[in-house]
Amino acid sequence: MKRYEYVPVEFSNSKLTTARSEEHRRIIDERAADGFAFAGWVPTLMGPSGKILSVDLVFEKEDERD
Repeated sequence: MKRYEYVPVEFSNSKLTTARSEEHRRIIDERAADGFAFAGWVPTLMGPSGKILSVDLVFEKEDERD
């Protein structure tokens, strides 16, 4: 069975330009070092114009308890 972990990432938002983040790269590298694989992402907060402001990064790993 797989085990999943969710890590929230918020984007720096500017009303005039795009939302940005580089934190995701560090998080993906750290979780990979712990044996997790990046499985995808899920938007968790969107602005009124539809801009994504926050996501959960999803990581998976074989559960060692099985």
